[in-house]
Amino acid sequence: MAKYKHLTISERIEIYALLKENKSIRKIAKELNRDPTTITKEIKRHLEVKETGRGGRRFNQCKNSDNCRLMHVCGAKNCWDLCYKCGKCNAYCSNYEEQVCERLIKSPYCCNGCDKFRSCHYRKKVYNAHVAQNEYRHKLSDSRAGFYIRKAEAQRMEKIITKPILQGQSVHHVYLAHKDELTVCEKTIYTYISGGVFGLKNIDLPRKVRYRARRKKVEHKIDKHCREGRTYEDYLAFMKENSVPVVQMDTVKGGISGKVLLTIHFVASGFMIAILRDANTAKSVINAFNRLDSILGRDLFKKLFPVLLTDNGSEFSNPLRIEADLSGEIRTKVFYCDRNRPDQKGSIEVTHEFIRRIIPRGQPLDFYTQEDIDKMMSHINSYGRKKLNDVCPYDIFSLMYGKETAELLGIQKIPFDEINLTPKLLRK
Repeated sequence: MAKYKHLTISERIEIYALLKENKSIRKIAKELNRDPTTITKEIKRHLEVKETGRGGRRFNQCKNSDNCRLMHVCGAKNCWDLCYKCGKCNAYCSNYEEQVCERLIKSPYCCNGCDKFRSCHYRKKVYNAHVAQNEYRHKLSDSRAGFYIRKAEAQRMEKIITKPILQGQSVHHVYLAHKDELTVCEKTIYTYISGGVFGLKNIDLPRKVRYRARRKKVEHKIDKHCREGRTYEDYLAFMKENSVPVVQMDTVKGGISGKVLLTIHFVASGFMIAILRDANTAKSVINAFNRLDSILGRDLFKKLFPVLLTDNGSEFSNPLRIEADLSGEIRTKVFYCDRNRPDQKGSIEVTHEFIRRIIPRGQPLDFYTQEDIDKMMSHINSYGRKKLNDVCPYDIFSLMYGKETAELLGIQKIPFDEINLTPKLLRK
């Protein structure tokens, strides 16, 4: 059995997929090398309750509702429908008996995989991998919030610290005098005072309120485990075994903040698309691929994006949500270049130079629309390349996947004499 305690998002997606296949909890536990009790607790802890009814029939939890012909149970005399149709009767009817499904009181404790799910009008309990992961993260964050100090210990330290500080002494002076009596460091005392643990405020520390807080560089939180099994060495090994086209992706920024571009480069054809995003977040990248999946259809999406190679930016730090849809079905594979090695995806970096001809570095992207970006990429993709034997990327891409696919991605062929790769193209 696995010795570590916390389930990962990959394991949760697998639990969801196996439940959908009606696998027992013991079989799921065996697949994940986990204890069955762990799987049971995971499912019970993160169940979504849905009272959605079914097509043409509202939610009704009464076991007698299918044969019930009662009317006016709730006292509404102007209603001429049978009470079971609206479901309000559950709160008023003396004949109400709650329907309890065996799937919910014993293994698997949820409705996943039930063949009667669509026709059932009773209360449903569903396990969703991504909902479970979000609940887990919130609970983990809440458990680590606040100060880890007992009330009695806080009161003891307060008696030592409060009086001298109110007499004008500094925290440093108090700490030196009572170093052996205090169980925390000087910095922690400042943190406790800022948090109101001792009944003191920052205004009681004259020197602290005189100084402006130092600016900190914004740090993006990156999942340290997202690169596991997705390194550049893993990518090379994967490509050795699988002969599939590679797609590189990156981010092009405008100003210091604001809108950014997600650039997606099809290496074999030199074809590139760019998606305008409101902020450089992981969620915006996930949403972009979900939209592409919806526009192209799953079969074409898989054909276009068998492998994605990118850098280590925080916006790409949730590869599982890019690789799999909400139901857990895998649609692509994400790999990462080594740190500080842009040459490992040199094709996309070179093509970025065309974007910089039209949108110079440092120029904000906030005033552009997706139509503007599509127009720019249409001109770039229609421009002949020497390394492509003077053929333009649009023609090669259309030959490989069809002109209809290029149009779905928002790209049009621009006549040779009309191609413009200067800022004038998007000038309004």
